[in-house]
Amino acid sequence: MAQDYDPAPQPGRNMGQPITRYEAVQKVTGAKIYADDLPVPGRAAYGWMVTSTIARGRITGIDDAAARAVPGVQLIMTHENRPPLSPLATFAGGGLAITSVAPLAGPEIHHDGQPIALIVADSFEAAREASFKLAVTYAASTATATFGDPGATERNVADINPMFEPIRHNDAAAALAGSAHTVTAEYRTPIQHHNPIELFSTTAYWDGGTLVLHEPNQFVWGLKHAAAEQLGIDPDNVRVKSPFVGGAFGSKAAVTHRTALAALAARQLGRPVKLVASRDQGFTHSGHRQETRQAVRLGCDAQGRLTGYEHKQWEFTARSTPYQNGGLEKTAAMYAFQAVHTDNYIVQGDRNVPTFMRSPAEMPTVYALEAAMNELAAAAGIDPVEFRKRNDTRIDPVAGVPYTSRSLNECLDAAAERFGWSRRNPAPRSMRDGEWLIGWGCAMAMYPTLMMPSTARLTVRRGGTATIEVAAHDVGTGCYTIATQAAAERLGIAPGRITVRMGDSRLPPGPIAGGSVTTASLTSAIVDACNRMAETLGVDNATDPAAFAAAIAGMDRPEAEVVGAWFPAGMDQSSVEALYEGGVRISGGTTADRAMYAFGAEMVEVRINERTREIRVPRVVGAFAAGRIMNTRTAHSQYLGGLIWGIGSALHEATEIDHKRARYVNDNIAEYLVPVNADIADIDIIMVPEVDNQINALGVKGIGELANVGTPAAITDAIWHATGIRVRDLPVRIEDLL
Repeated sequence: MAQDYDPAPQPGRNMGQPITRYEAVQKVTGAKIYADDLPVPGRAAYGWMVTSTIARGRITGIDDAAARAVPGVQLIMTHENRPPLSPLATFAGGGLAITSVAPLAGPEIHHDGQPIALIVADSFEAAREASFKLAVTYAASTATATFGDPGATERNVADINPMFEPIRHNDAAAALAGSAHTVTAEYRTPIQHHNPIELFSTTAYWDGGTLVLHEPNQFVWGLKHAAAEQLGIDPDNVRVKSPFVGGAFGSKAAVTHRTALAALAARQLGRPVKLVASRDQGFTHSGHRQETRQAVRLGCDAQGRLTGYEHKQWEFTARSTPYQNGGLEKTAAMYAFQAVHTDNYIVQGDRNVPTFMRSPAEMPTVYALEAAMNELAAAAGIDPVEFRKRNDTRIDPVAGVPYTSRSLNECLDAAAERFGWSRRNPAPRSMRDGEWLIGWGCAMAMYPTLMMPSTARLTVRRGGTATIEVAAHDVGTGCYTIATQAAAERLGIAPGRITVRMGDSRLPPGPIAGGSVTTASLTSAIVDACNRMAETLGVDNATDPAAFAAAIAGMDRPEAEVVGAWFPAGMDQSSVEALYEGGVRISGGTTADRAMYAFGAEMVEVRINERTREIRVPRVVGAFAAGRIMNTRTAHSQYLGGLIWGIGSALHEATEIDHKRARYVNDNIAEYLVPVNADIADIDIIMVPEVDNQINALGVKGIGELANVGTPAAITDAIWHATGIRVRDLPVRIEDLL
């Protein structure tokens, strides 16, 4: 796989050093431990969640005699004996709970896999054995699985969110009616599940009156406050540890039933309790990407200038909790549309609640927009790369505010040159190699630049060492290393002499590890801490590392400590105060006075066997512009993972559901398809230089959720180019090409 990161920093190109992640060796040798591996005092007990086998109905009886008879069983908790818990607000309500249904709240069953009991035993094996012997009877009702099934209810998002307003920018219907070329199409995206390598686990124990939680989590300060609220204790009496997160992609941001159940059991038994959701339980316990329907009408004039854009989105969600992502306000900002009309709907049924999944709103909505852009370019007889460049915009056409930076055209040019796009024959089925039909496709990638308040504690020592402490999170992205680089750059201290501590709610609060906010937010707080340290040490120029290093060496005390704090433009100090209360305040994308986005261009080659219809992706080029790149090595890794994820979304990934029973069928790694090494060939990544001084202290944009956004549309267009067949539903299967 080609690599295109710089071997040394080149400030003029706005690229940071590609230093190796400082914890890399420890991770691959097992020296760095994750939440479930952290030591606990005394002998731990082990929990097992028993989950419902129906998707809708009521529990009519629980016979636990056989389960209690299993040697080693210490506790069986059900809705009949669960201690009291206070309610938690969901994300839509300003809280962090994944669902409005409380743990073991009652006999009502809202979805398949709903936790209905917790069994705790001296060993994991005993708890699991007892779970098989817990006899539960139900009165089942007919369950609604997904779109089109009996009992599904449709609601306008405005009915559940009074702040929501559909977009009505000029007269889209009239603009479309007067267009020289139009496309009207429906696109479908499937249910998808995160399946991080690290399972969902909680270890809970009580140290006197303090609850200690070891849980892989994307926002330890949020979990700290949520657990305190749910259990009715002071937040200062809760400590959450999550030093590393073994993959999350959004699935470890919300508070699930697991946390309270483990804490209650640990308090009742007076010993630590370890509770791990099995792989199949993860499918119903910690959310998923909801399936969507996208209806798009798009038009252009005879010169290929976009006219009207209509986009309607339906998201399938839980009957109990109307979670939804939206996202059409972002697609409406992408090109020079003359008129825009959007509508959002939810369709509810008897399923567990969806949650954030990498690029949660952007993946389905941008897929539909970019697929329609490719179809319209073909209808107008215009090259799809040229079509996008022709409709570039420097302002959000709906909000009327300027982009702080927008390098889409530069990305398109860079990708096209590297890919050899000029050699593309535009006619479908015109390129082949023996029995392999060849298709080339392209798409735009984008992700809004989102940011969140953050703090950071900086300690410097006369010997020329420093420590950064912040309750931020490394979900596998190299955040520890990037924080080190941000501090080293200002302090004039070598990165190897800087220690970073994260993932502990005893540290100053940092941002949630979601929405690609961490690097931009955390490095801005570190810069503020360095500025405060400059004042403390009398450094006149806080951007002069040599002066800083000299001041540290000449300190009149062994060490000095400051706490920096930063918040995005449009917020104030109250947003930092809310952070200390576990609040999530995220800003970015299009705001009142600016539009902030990262962009990319993706080009793919597919090869389809003319006889078997086997689909291969031998070549991908991605060019991305995302402001200041703190570390080109870790950025390359993020882009690479995103592009592979995009291939998976286009060709592999989908959770299958039993429509009669509203139960997931392929709820395991063996049958839930993701790309493997044999599916990935040449992936070439280009980092396009971009400077943006209007977004935050270092001009950083998030990239973790950028690269996977455009890939599916590029692949479906390449499939059309190879075969002449338009496939609009993801993922594309062989049978779609027969």
